[in-house]
Amino acid sequence: MTKKQQKMMMRIIVSFILFIALFVCEHMGLFAGIGSPWILSAIYLVPYLIIGYDIIYKAVRNISHGQVFDENFLMMIATFGAFGVGEYSEAVAVMLFYQVGELFQSYAVGKSRQSISDMMDICPEYANIEKDGRLVQTDPDEVEVGSIIVVKPGERIPLDGIVTEGESLIDTAALTGESVPRKASVGDEIFSGCVNGSGTLKVQVTKEFDDSTVAKILELVENASSKKAKVENFITRFARYYTPVVTIGAVLLALLPPLITGGGWGEWIQRACIFLVISCPCALVISVPLGFFGGIGAASRIGVLVKGSNYLEAVAEMTTIVFDKTGTLTKGEFKVQEILPKGFSKEALLEMAALGEAYSTHPIAGSIREAYGRELDMERIGQAEEIAGRGICVPVDGKEVLIGNEKLMEERHISYDPCQIAGTVVYAACEGEYAGAIVISDTVKEGARDAIASMKRVGVKKCVMLTGDRMAAAKAVAEALGVDEVHAELLPGDKVSKVEELLKAQKDKEKLAFAGDGINDAPVLTRADIGIAMGSMGSDAAIEAADVVLMDDDVRKIAAVVKISRKTLGIVKQNIVFALGVKALVLLLGAFGMANMWEAVFADVGVSVIAILNSMRALKTE
Repeated sequence: MTKKQQKMMMRIIVSFILFIALFVCEHMGLFAGIGSPWILSAIYLVPYLIIGYDIIYKAVRNISHGQVFDENFLMMIATFGAFGVGEYSEAVAVMLFYQVGELFQSYAVGKSRQSISDMMDICPEYANIEKDGRLVQTDPDEVEVGSIIVVKPGERIPLDGIVTEGESLIDTAALTGESVPRKASVGDEIFSGCVNGSGTLKVQVTKEFDDSTVAKILELVENASSKKAKVENFITRFARYYTPVVTIGAVLLALLPPLITGGGWGEWIQRACIFLVISCPCALVISVPLGFFGGIGAASRIGVLVKGSNYLEAVAEMTTIVFDKTGTLTKGEFKVQEILPKGFSKEALLEMAALGEAYSTHPIAGSIREAYGRELDMERIGQAEEIAGRGICVPVDGKEVLIGNEKLMEERHISYDPCQIAGTVVYAACEGEYAGAIVISDTVKEGARDAIASMKRVGVKKCVMLTGDRMAAAKAVAEALGVDEVHAELLPGDKVSKVEELLKAQKDKEKLAFAGDGINDAPVLTRADIGIAMGSMGSDAAIEAADVVLMDDDVRKIAAVVKISRKTLGIVKQNIVFALGVKALVLLLGAFGMANMWEAVFADVGVSVIAILNSMRALKTE
């Protein structure tokens, strides 16, 4: 419990003791000798001001700023009215129980924020830089790219970088939700926000603090509450009109009946005060955003960042999910499986392909160079020409070499032998003659099949896979995973078009999600209703382009987020129905004089507390 909450608890206890003492004295007739009601009013003002002075201050301050109609105003007017008609104990009780409700709210918000607050604690306070043989603590903002920092055991890694010396176990739980530490040694990339475990590391900084993983995550978390769901926006608009309407209704209730009947002012003013207490929209205004905040907190607890309650609401309505294959359902770790030469030896074909792919950063090119395994003589290679979506044309030993897919062979009118082996096929040609093919296969991610199965269990109707790979390789992966629909041999622009086709086929209130690695898929992530990125623990594109980020790339967590979002939306709807139902009933009873101030307190504070406790269920992951 925070100091502010402890102070509020003390005010409630003191006020409650005084209230009970005065209430007992009044009902035992000990105040019968007091002739003036002003003295009794002054006595009850003591516990009233102890518990309610801040509400009155906020109401007056808001009125002075032109913000009249809020719950503070309703509480102030209702309790002042109760004092005016001699219902002193009811006035104190209303303010007392209202503050009890506020304390519950404060505690619940604190609980909901806990998972996200834990994440906010990942921000490092300093970085160690070695100067003149000793370590100097420096603000991470002041450390330049290329600097060498020292991270001691138990310290939080302040900046993204590459390990240049040392070996250690890195605790990534703050970013990924995973409890198992990861090993880091020389050459490995490590990310800010994680905790160094067992050994001292020297790290070369690769990103400034503002561009680091921890800074991106903190910015995402801080902005999450600004993106409201449709339900939240409805409640905000509802409260804006609802509060002045019920205030005007209370004024009319206090004035019209006495004017028409010619008396009974005290009774109708009391009914109007009861009406105001009942009408306070606390349960709706508090519990709805609190429910969504709890859902975002529950997702962050398992290492999934949701950028706002609007995206959490959209995930609950998701019926179709589209996966990019490489890096999402497969590891993106390509290995050469087959070398099929024609007119060349296997070694000569592999050497020609490795030289042709010498400058390429594509994973497939890397796998060919890795299979070749020897140092490349770069003087043998001329200026390479990239052919988008097809391959590469490059002079090797003065001869024109083509390396790419079947489309490249067909465009250059080269007669080739189509390869039927499952996998990614790279065709090669030299001086216009077919030289052979290299078959490369990608490994299916651990848990990818379980992820597809769990999607079906949570009610996602269709799982689709998109890939630039050829159809035979794509179908082999799809069959292994249980994917419903496959679209292969797509260029990057084709993926956007395919997602747009799938979006048009969706029914109203059905949402489509796209899950990709966030590096090459930014346009598709943006086009889908929900963009889900494999965070890769440092992919800037993933964090910026997506609506939901899986910090450890575990696609199984998507189904968990669907369950959390649907549970959260269910809780929010329960609160709305419950709060409006109880308030409507008690408002009618109050208007006809069939509800007293105590029942009004339940309709306000009681409903608020119940709705808040219900909202806290969203924090629990199942």
